[in-house]
Amino acid sequence: IAKYPQVNCRIIIGEEVVGVNPKVNNLIRSYRAAVHDILWVIDSNVTVHSGTLARSVDALVGGSPPAASPKRIALVHHVPFAVITESRIGSRIEEAFLNTNHAKMYIAINTVALESCVMGKSNLYRRSDLERVNASLKPMAASGVQPGPCGLPVFGRYLAEDNMIASALWHELGDRHDLSCDIARNVVGNMTLWDYVWRRVRWIRVRKHMVLSATLLEPFTESVVLSIMCAASLQYLLGVQPWISICMHFTLWVYVDLDVYASLAGHPLPAAIRWQFMTAWAARELLALPIFLFAIFGSEVTWRGRRYRVLRNGEVARAEQSRSWFQRLRQPKNYDPINTEL
Repeated sequence: IAKYPQVNCRIIIGEEVVGVNPKVNNLIRSYRAAVHDILWVIDSNVTVHSGTLARSVDALVGGSPPAASPKRIALVHHVPFAVITESRIGSRIEEAFLNTNHAKMYIAINTVALESCVMGKSNLYRRSDLERVNASLKPMAASGVQPGPCGLPVFGRYLAEDNMIASALWHELGDRHDLSCDIARNVVGNMTLWDYVWRRVRWIRVRKHMVLSATLLEPFTESVVLSIMCAASLQYLLGVQPWISICMHFTLWVYVDLDVYASLAGHPLPAAIRWQFMTAWAARELLALPIFLFAIFGSEVTWRGRRYRVLRNGEVARAEQSRSWFQRLRQPKNYDPINTEL
């Protein structure tokens, strides 16, 4: 603000409760006070390179859509790239996950663009568009008006409000998204191994109720499952020894993942962190299937010290106070549920 005194801006602190999602509650006052139509929603732990906003606005309003997809661009987003300041194992595994497997799939899905796939670390969209959607994901009627409440407040009942907003713009307005050339540098905090595991469990359970078919296919995009399938197939068809297939498979897999890292970072994996990174990468690959199998058979999640039950439509409701012995073991001692009913 001091650097650009001529710009009309101010800091708004405080929330307005419209649902269970604290991020949406925190955004509401700023959302309503915004002077201009284009909104840039960026997390507090995300940094970007100079010029990112200008390039993103140009992608949103300045560029012409390609001939293959003449649909209007309603949202611009950025690939998250993890930056760690802590050396704990959970932080390192999260870094390895975001900068290889997650980035690889995120870019691939958005390149194919058959369905909305957006992570809300850094998003640009128009408030006028958001005011026309109601999270039903049903195409807009000829009248151009969706029934019921519309706008940001209706997304406060979802944990994954970012994906729901993107999906609403995609399906209800019939628009598309654009993945910017810039990255969102996501600073990962102090995460233990359990923090990482429960974070993955939470989002798998949320995705299960939002995009079930895609979630069920996730194990078949993982290196361990594919290596077993590849080894069994090559042995049956060509008589190739499994150990040869597995070694070749993981060599190529590591090469692709490190190439994704280098493409996003702008440089190869630094030698100073090579072994720590690869150890975390191996742990991520080995943990992926066990975490998935545990997560897929449950619907309760813990988020910011609160327990919720994910409903079939992707919304969440406060979970009952009864807990299993395992949940009681993991529950923080200072657990203090708040009343989120409106």
